[in-house]
Amino acid sequence: MNVRPLHDRVILQRLEEDEQRIGGIIIPDSAKEKPQHGKVIAVGKGKLEKDGKVTPLDVKAGDTVLFGKYAGQEIKVDGQEYLIMREEEILGVIEGKDGKKK
Repeated sequence: MNVRPLHDRVILQRLEEDEQRIGGIIIPDSAKEKPQHGKVIAVGKGKLEKDGKVTPLDVKAGDTVLFGKYAGQEIKVDGQEYLIMREEEILGVIEGKDGKKK
């Protein structure tokens, strides 16, 4: 990818969920909700504070994160769909059972 987000923005790729079944009925793709977790693809340099200092972001490329249902803006780069959002829209980082980030 040749896009670098500015300041405190991050670019995410949604992670696909497993097939949803309710009572043995397979839900078609058109009725499924979009996943609310994704993989961080790229991050900006950090948040620019009023005093001119740059505060680095807590997330980094490769992290798996949770975000709100309506967070971010959908963009298309080289035929792939991504989300771009501010770091403050990210709700949390998904970590493995051993305490390490996924």
